[in-house]
Amino acid sequence: MSYTELEHGYQGLRKTRPAFYLPHSNDGQKGSDSDTDDGGTGATKQVVVGICAMAKKSQSKPMREILMRLQEFQYIRILVFPEETIVSKPVEEWPIVDCLISFHSKGFPLEKALQYANLRHPYVINNLHMQYDIQDRRKVYAILESQGIEIPRYAVLDRDSPDPKHHELIESEDHVEVNGVVFNKPFVEKPVSAEDHNIYIYYPTSAGGGSQRLFRKIGSRSSVYSPESRVRKTGSFIYEDFMPTDGTDVKVYTVGPDYAHAEARKSPALDGKVERDSEGKEIRYPVILSNAEKLISRKVCLAFKQTVCGFDLLRANGKSFVCDVNGFSFVKNSNKYYDDCAKILGNMILRELAPTLHIPWSVPFQLDDPPIVPTTFGKMMELRCVVAVIRHGDRTPKQKMKVEVRHPKFFEIFEKYGGKTDGAVKLKRPKQLQEVLDIARFLLNEIEQRSAPELAEKQTKLEQLKSVLEMYGHFSGINRKVQMKYQPKGRPKSSSSDDGENQNSPADPSLVLIVKWGGELTPAGRIQAEELGRIFRCMYPGGQGRHYYVGLAPIGEYAGTQGLGLLRLHSTYRHDLKIYASDEGRVQMTAAAFAKGLLALEGELTPILVQMVKSANTNGLLDNDNEASKYQDIAKARLHSLMQQDRDFTAEDRTAINPCNSISINMALDFVKNPVRCCERVQQLIHKLMAIVRLKKDDPKTRDATLYHGETWELMGRRWGKIEKDFCSKNNVFDISKIPDIYDCIKYDLQHNQHTLQFDQAEDLYINSKYLADIVIPQEYGMTMMEKLTISQGICTPLLKKIRADLQRNIEEAGEENVNRLNPRYSHGVSSPGRHVRTRLYFTSESHLHSLLTVLRFGGLLSSQEDASKDEQWRRAMEYVSMVSEINYMSQVVILLYEDPTKDPCSEERFHVELHFSPGVNCCVQKNLPPGPGFRPHSRNDVRNKSSSDNSPTDSPGPSSPYRCGERENTPFLYLSLFLSGVHHYDRPPTLSHQHLLRTKLAPPQLSLTDMEPGKCRKKEKLGPGLSNSRDDLEYLTPLSEEPLPGRVRLNRAWSGGRGTVWRVGVPTI
Repeated sequence: MSYTELEHGYQGLRKTRPAFYLPHSNDGQKGSDSDTDDGGTGATKQVVVGICAMAKKSQSKPMREILMRLQEFQYIRILVFPEETIVSKPVEEWPIVDCLISFHSKGFPLEKALQYANLRHPYVINNLHMQYDIQDRRKVYAILESQGIEIPRYAVLDRDSPDPKHHELIESEDHVEVNGVVFNKPFVEKPVSAEDHNIYIYYPTSAGGGSQRLFRKIGSRSSVYSPESRVRKTGSFIYEDFMPTDGTDVKVYTVGPDYAHAEARKSPALDGKVERDSEGKEIRYPVILSNAEKLISRKVCLAFKQTVCGFDLLRANGKSFVCDVNGFSFVKNSNKYYDDCAKILGNMILRELAPTLHIPWSVPFQLDDPPIVPTTFGKMMELRCVVAVIRHGDRTPKQKMKVEVRHPKFFEIFEKYGGKTDGAVKLKRPKQLQEVLDIARFLLNEIEQRSAPELAEKQTKLEQLKSVLEMYGHFSGINRKVQMKYQPKGRPKSSSSDDGENQNSPADPSLVLIVKWGGELTPAGRIQAEELGRIFRCMYPGGQGRHYYVGLAPIGEYAGTQGLGLLRLHSTYRHDLKIYASDEGRVQMTAAAFAKGLLALEGELTPILVQMVKSANTNGLLDNDNEASKYQDIAKARLHSLMQQDRDFTAEDRTAINPCNSISINMALDFVKNPVRCCERVQQLIHKLMAIVRLKKDDPKTRDATLYHGETWELMGRRWGKIEKDFCSKNNVFDISKIPDIYDCIKYDLQHNQHTLQFDQAEDLYINSKYLADIVIPQEYGMTMMEKLTISQGICTPLLKKIRADLQRNIEEAGEENVNRLNPRYSHGVSSPGRHVRTRLYFTSESHLHSLLTVLRFGGLLSSQEDASKDEQWRRAMEYVSMVSEINYMSQVVILLYEDPTKDPCSEERFHVELHFSPGVNCCVQKNLPPGPGFRPHSRNDVRNKSSSDNSPTDSPGPSSPYRCGERENTPFLYLSLFLSGVHHYDRPPTLSHQHLLRTKLAPPQLSLTDMEPGKCRKKEKLGPGLSNSRDDLEYLTPLSEEPLPGRVRLNRAWSGGRGTVWRVGVPTI
C-alpha cells in the first residue's frame, strides 16, 4: 500500500477513475479545458500534467508506476503526448498542459519542446535549456567545478578547437600528456559527447596493459577487455584519473533538492558482466548516502535545474566524486522509490499551481531520513572482521642468469635509463625489454656473420637471453626483468649463473647483466586462487551450507548465483573489502584471481587487479627488515655447516639442528640420516634426469613436445643444468642453499611435466629433496626459539601492527558516519540489513607466513609456558602446527572477529576471536598431511552410520545431528569451522607409480557452529548440512575411520580487555 493510498484513501477511486490517457489528434489545444472547467457538470478543477518524451521512455515500467501513483492525487490529471505528435506536428498543435515533464533521449526534438514551453509557459519540472549542457561532458564538468563538487582530476583534448593548445597529446608507454597535464595509467578516456558511451580505461604495463572498453549494455555485457593500449587518435575526449572504487559504483537519483535515492551496483569496468535478477533487471541494492553525499545531491539537482536527475558517484580514497550527470532518470525497480517520487512530485506540482487555480491543498507529509535499526542476532554472534594472510598460488620455478657484457650497445641502454646515477638499473617495461632483446638479436647476428669473434664465448648466454625474452610472444611487464650493474674493474665469477669465461679477462669496466624470469603464477595457480576465493565466501553470514562440488564443477553460490552471504554484503556496501598484495607479479595475480572467485567476477584479471588489489609496498607493509636478513644469514651459515657432516645425525646434531623439537623436522632427520649421502643421492638423480632431458631434446620424436607453460627442452635443460653445476662444487662440497631450488623444480616438473618427461625416478628425487627441504627451509628462518622470534619480528612487524589496527578499528567504529551502510527501508529481500563486515586480505610470499606462524606459536599468546602445557586444546593445536612440514601454495592464516551485541560492551564475552590455519594445497604425490587433533564434527553420513550401531550421547548429540560434540565434554568451546585445506583427488587409487597423476583440488567447505559448556553438550545452531550425501564424495574427502583428518587449525580466544586469557583450539575435518 502506497503512502498516498494511506493518506487519501483512494482504494475505490483507482477502480472508477480512468488512468492517464493519450489524447487523439482532434483533441488539439483543448487538452485541458474539460479538466479545469466547472461548466455545469460539477467536475472539480484539475492540474493537467503533460509527459513529453519518446514512447520508449514514457511507456517504460518506472514511468508507468510513477504516473499511476500521481494519478491518485485528486487534483492531478496525467496526459501523455503521443510520439507521433511530438515528432511530426508543430508545437501549436500539441495539447495544452499546466505542468510539463519533458526530457531528452535519442531522437527527441529538444528544440521543439523548448518552443512549446515558450509558447504555453507551463510549470517545467526539468529545465529544458540545461538539458543541452548535460549532453556535453565538458560543460557538465565545468558546472560541477563551479559548484565546488568533487570530480576526478581531468583535462580536455578538444580536437575540434582551432587553437592548437587545446589538442596537444603526447602518448608514452604508461602515461599520456594532455595539454601539459600528465595522466599516469590507469586513466579514463571519455568522449566529450554524453551520448557516446564508449569509454575506455587504460591499464599500466605493470598490471598487464591493455584497456577495458565500456559501452551501453548489450545483453549481459557492459564492457570488454582489449589488449590495445594506445589511446584513440580521432575525436575529442576528456582524460581523467582512474578512481579505485573496489569494483562498485553508486548511482544517485534525486527528486527535488531534498530527496536522493542511491543504489550500488558492480562497476561495469570490473569484468563487463551485467548481473541480472530473475526479471532480467540489473541487480542493484539501495545504500545510505553520507551527509556530504546528500549535500552533493542537492548541489547537482540545483546546479543543473533538474528536479528528477540521476548521476554517478564514485567512492574512493575516503571521498566521493561525481563522474557523470545523466539528467532525467528513474530507479528501475523499487516500489518504495515509486511511492516517494510520486508523493514528492505531486506535492511539488500542487504547491506551485494550486494557489493560481484555487485548489485546496494541504501541507504534505515530509519524508524523513530512513532510521537505522541495529540488527540483533540473539545468541548467535555477529561476524565483524575477517583478516587473512595468504600465500600466492602455484608458480613456475624462479630462474636467474648472469653474464658480464662490455658491448657499447649495453652501455648505451644502461646510460639511457639512468644507470650512471645509481650504478645499476632495472628494466621491466615492455619497451625496455624489447630494446634488450633487439641488442641480443643484433649481437647473435654479428656472431653468425663472424664479424664479432670476441662475442663468440658469450653466444650461449646471449641465446638464452634471447629465448627468455621471446617467451610467450609478448611482454606483460610482470613476469620478466633485466638488471644491469656497473663494475668498474670487471666482476669475478661466483656461481654457474655467471659467465664462466671472465676469470682471465682484463680488468676493464663492464656491466653484469642479470636476467630474472619464472616465478610467475601458472594456470593451475590461478585456478587454485579462484576456487579458494569461491570457498572463502562460506565464512560470511548467509554463505553456509548446501553448496558443494561435483568433480571440479562448482554448484550453488560458488557458481555465482545471487543470494545471501558475501556477494550481497559486497554489493550492498555492507562489506568493507580491501585486498593488499606485495609487488611480485605472482602475488598480485593470485590476489586478482582470488578476488575474481570471491566476488563471482568474469573476464581477464588485469581490470580486477587494477581496481581491487592495492599495493602493500607503498607503506612497507610486506617488506622485509634488513636486520632480519642479517640474522637470517647467520642462522643459514650455522645450519649449512651442520648439514655438511658426512655421518649419521647424532643426538647432539639433532638438538643443534632442531632445538625447538619440531615434529616435521624430526621426521625429516629420521629419513635423511646422513645429509651428505642424501645429497649425493639427489645429485645422482639430477644427473639421470639431465641425461633424459638431453635425450628428449635431441630425439626427433620428442623434441617438439609441449612442456607446461610454454617451456622448451632447451630451457628445461638449462634450468636443471644450472642446478647440477651449482649444487656440488669441484671439491665435492654441497651447497645446501640450493636444496629449496631443487625441491621447487622437481615438484613443478612432477606435477606439470611428468607425462612428457617420463622420468621413472622422479618421485625418488622428489622425496629425497622434499625431506632435505623440510629441514632447510623452516630452519633458515632461525633455529632456536629466540632466533625465530627475532627474524619473524623483523619480517612481519608492520603486518602485525596493521592486523591489530584492523581488529581494533571494528571496536572503535561505532558511531562513525562514513561507514557504507545498506538502507534498511529499501532492503526488501535482503536479510540482516544492518550487518557490516570488514575484510582485509594480505597476499604475500612464504616468508611472511613462516614468520606469522612463528609469532603465533612462540609469541606468548598464553601467559606462560606452564599454561600452554596445561591447556589441552592449545597443546594439540601446537602439535598439529609442528607436524606441518611445508607452507605450501595458498596457505592461509585467517583471523575472525565476532561480536555479540547482546553483551555488555565492557564484558569479556562481547568479542570473540578465532585463528584458523591451513597449510595450503597439496601439489605432489606422497604428501601425507598430519592427522588433525581436536574437536572434529562428523559428516552427516558418519553420524547416520554411527547412530545405527552406537547410541552414545557423547559421539552423537542427536540421531539427526551431523555434529560431533568433542572428546571432552567439560571444555567451554565456541567455534566456526572453515575448511580450506587442499586434498588429493585421485582418478584411481594412489600408488608410487608416476602413471597415477593427481589433480590439485581444494576441499569443499563444511561449516558447523557448536557450543560446549561444562557438564553438558548441545547443538547451538545448525548453519548448514555437511558436504554431501554421496558415499563417493566421502570416500576421498573423509575416511570412514574415527581418526580425525588434517585440516585447518582453530586457535580460539575470547577477546579480553588486556587480561590474560586462554586460547581454545580445535581442528575441523576436510
